[in-house]
Amino acid sequence: MKATIYHNPRCGTSRSTLAILEEAGADVTVVEYLKHPPTVAELSRLYGLAGISPRDGLRATEPDAKALIDAGADHATILDAMAINPIIIQRPRVETDKGVVLARPAERVRTIL
Repeated sequence: MKATIYHNPRCGTSRSTLAILEEAGADVTVVEYLKHPPTVAELSRLYGLAGISPRDGLRATEPDAKALIDAGADHATILDAMAINPIIIQRPRVETDKGVVLARPAERVRTIL
């Protein structure tokens, strides 16, 4: 099985999710999204497949994300901000042929293995 993880190696949950994928024998493509930010189109596609809104994909503990939430920003504004400032994107996101999940907690990735 192929899997793509949008990963931050400094994040413990992201590292745990990657370990679960590797233990499951997945052929994993690792995208360090802070170094290679996703486009608005890619973010929109991933959130659509995951069945969550861009607002649900914000890392609310980040001040810039909190400002978007507090301002009641619409989805387009949030997606634009994520593409420009990827630190506000919640992680890890994982895609397999069975779907996309925001793997928080890491065990949630098992639903698409």
